[in-house]
Amino acid sequence: MKIIKYIFLFLFLIFNFQACSFKSSSSNYSTSTDKTFPNRLDYDYQLSENINYQKLYLSLNKQYNSWKAVPYKYGGNTKKGIDCSAFVQRTFKDRLNINIPRTTALQSQVGKNVSLDELEMGDLIFFKTGFNSRHVGIYLEGGKFLHASTKRGVTISRLDNNYYSKHFWKVKRIIY
Repeated sequence: MKIIKYIFLFLFLIFNFQACSFKSSSSNYSTSTDKTFPNRLDYDYQLSENINYQKLYLSLNKQYNSWKAVPYKYGGNTKKGIDCSAFVQRTFKDRLNINIPRTTALQSQVGKNVSLDELEMGDLIFFKTGFNSRHVGIYLEGGKFLHASTKRGVTISRLDNNYYSKHFWKVKRIIY
């Protein structure tokens, strides 16, 4: 009977410590990996009139250049290592002066629900990457988003990547 309790405790701990992480095989990734920051001039579409997108674009670009390739570390919050939700939280606080929760679970509960076809720069994009694990990034433009990847650290990925398109969960708008 004690063994069963230990097994359940072990499984419970495993599932709860998987936030912001994912496993993937190389076959899940598309061969096109464009890690460049999108060129603002290439994307001209209607955006909210209340937001200064040029300022937002410059702020996100500065954050990317400052944190690019910082390794992923579960629970990390420094340039020695950072996880996805901490990176999103720091970006919003450091560059936009907006306080949001620390964890992916709590971040997914704030803001306004938005459909995938209504994406705007600065929206949070969430992925269900496992039974009890979630991942979060910040949408840029042109199908690209900024995040802390377990394999590449802080990077830019594409939403049409096989892995991310398969695990897409929802979009939340914090800035409006």
